[in-house]
Amino acid sequence: MTRTQVSRKQASRTQVSREQASRERAPRRQNARKRRLRRVFNLVNLGAALMFVITATPLYWMVASSLKPLGEIGASPPTPWPTKITGEHYERAFSTDNFGTYVANSVIVSLNSTAVVLALALFAGYALARLPMRGRSPLLMVLLMISVFPPVAVITPLYLAERQLGLLNSHLGLIIPYVAFNLPLAIWIMRNYMLSIPSALEDAAVVDGAGPVRTVLQIILPVVRPGILTAGIFTFTATWTEFLMALTLNAQDAYRTIPVGISLFGTSFEVPYGTIFAGAVTATLPVAVLVLVFRRFVVSGLTSGAVKG
Repeated sequence: MTRTQVSRKQASRTQVSREQASRERAPRRQNARKRRLRRVFNLVNLGAALMFVITATPLYWMVASSLKPLGEIGASPPTPWPTKITGEHYERAFSTDNFGTYVANSVIVSLNSTAVVLALALFAGYALARLPMRGRSPLLMVLLMISVFPPVAVITPLYLAERQLGLLNSHLGLIIPYVAFNLPLAIWIMRNYMLSIPSALEDAAVVDGAGPVRTVLQIILPVVRPGILTAGIFTFTATWTEFLMALTLNAQDAYRTIPVGISLFGTSFEVPYGTIFAGAVTATLPVAVLVLVFRRFVVSGLTSGAVKG
């Protein structure tokens, strides 16, 4: 056997041994990768569980305290659950503290504001997503700036303007600024969702002779329901929980909303914690139901159009 053949055989053996070692190391690498992924997964689960506890504990305490007798709310040490369930705080809120009027005002203002915002955002989002126009990018930037603009910066001129127009202490005086401040975010949501809709649907509508308005109402509207629900939930939640404008623009008790009404419970000598907890539970319930029922549509509406520009 020549020297060349010997060297080739040794090289072949070396290659085989390397391949065998590589095959032996591969399961170890996979196991190490699985262990790292398992650690990350456990940390994520631990963080999610911690966030759930931090979020759920105040909510549970609010509900439990609203059902406790008055003497048990401030007991020391505190009781984790009511020893005797009572509805006296809810009865006082709706019968003595005029809470029913606050609920009715919040419903009127929030529903009307949400309806107007969705109607305008539907057509504005379609125009920004589909129709050719100049200055689209600057307009989107302006909308984004308005959506994050603090209402406290304009509350004084807004109050003076509504006083001149005679809109103070009225439902319309809240609906107009609510629409103005919540419309930009709704337009962004609708525009991003419409970017995910195939343009073939609109082309087919144009072939059938449909104009822009008919296309939006008959073709686009049934498809963008998740986006509409997402924008509607965000708008309704923002108007339902808004405090500063409702406190400043409506001073009469007949036009106050839930957040303002709850803040004015009690007197200088008494803080009715049970009634406050009962009002807070009543105010939280509609928003919680909306989010739980339509949570899938909220996720779909927020993520659609995220890739397309």
